[in-house]
Amino acid sequence: MTTLQDAAPGRVRIAGDRLRPVRIWLYAMASFVLLMVVVGGITRLTESGLSITSWKPISGIIPPLNAAQWQAEFDAYKEIPQFAAVHSWMSLEDFKGIFFWEWFHRLLGRLLGVVFLVPFLVFLVQKRLPRELTWPLFGLFLLGGFQGLLGWWMVSSGLSVLTSVSQYRLAAHLTAASLLLIALVYVARSLEPGRVIGRVSRGQMSRAVLLLIFVIFQIGAGAFVAGLDAGMGYNTWPLMDGALIPNGLYVMEPAWRNVFENGMTVQFNHRVIAYAITAYACWMIWRRSKDGGFGGVHAWLPRLGFIIVLQVCLGIATLLFHVPISLAVGHQALAFMLAGLVTAYIADMRRVR
Repeated sequence: MTTLQDAAPGRVRIAGDRLRPVRIWLYAMASFVLLMVVVGGITRLTESGLSITSWKPISGIIPPLNAAQWQAEFDAYKEIPQFAAVHSWMSLEDFKGIFFWEWFHRLLGRLLGVVFLVPFLVFLVQKRLPRELTWPLFGLFLLGGFQGLLGWWMVSSGLSVLTSVSQYRLAAHLTAASLLLIALVYVARSLEPGRVIGRVSRGQMSRAVLLLIFVIFQIGAGAFVAGLDAGMGYNTWPLMDGALIPNGLYVMEPAWRNVFENGMTVQFNHRVIAYAITAYACWMIWRRSKDGGFGGVHAWLPRLGFIIVLQVCLGIATLLFHVPISLAVGHQALAFMLAGLVTAYIADMRRVR
């Protein structure tokens, strides 16, 4: 096997494009993470996330198979605060509906580990992975496992005192998922064969990285909106509670709590970050239009601008229609897709350089 190492660190090309199956696998993993985000969003919006009150990594794969097992799961759910405060009306049949989404979400998490590890080992045996890739890819596997631990840590926050999961832990779980998807896309895109046309300056690279940081930050901010059900209130736009800057943003003491625990402030901040990302992307596009247009690698920029505008419109619609599941899940999924596209742009710019 002939291995060629490019001048840029971390870029590897293998003669005959032996890395093509690896790229397909990594893109499939990124898509799998996106699927988990969608199912996780449905789980949260249907208030299903606390329906399974124990963590059984192996035996939990099998759902209840008879009436006695179903009753035992339902009885365990009745012991947590959410049942008494929110779902006391539920029958066993109603419980089965919310149980499915949490079980399915956990099943996907287990499958993610399997469909990552098995091809990874196969590629190692085939000597398809050069040394420069082996440990970074194993690190992605560990990151996926850590994501599973974060998921249970999040669920456990709603089993004793709270009637839903902690918004802090939800934000950690969702942000970690975005980082996993970003890492998968970046590695896969970096392994694309051939050269990328264009010229890239250090400033252009820095601006794209900053845009990605903004998107990650906004995903975390959106998790606080979801964790506090902050989107259920102030369902008008562009005004919020009758004003561009509403009263009551900092009524909690100490002031920092408002950023994470005041539903009005959390929603307001999410709006402001969206405005900032839109303005920043428009500035990037305008600046590039003055510096040579959108040929080659910079063809990504107008596409990113379109996705950002679409995401803003979807966010506004989600708010105005009082957070229907379809729009809310689409809004969350598109945020992850945007993060992936910005990552692909950065990877392509690095390949140019």
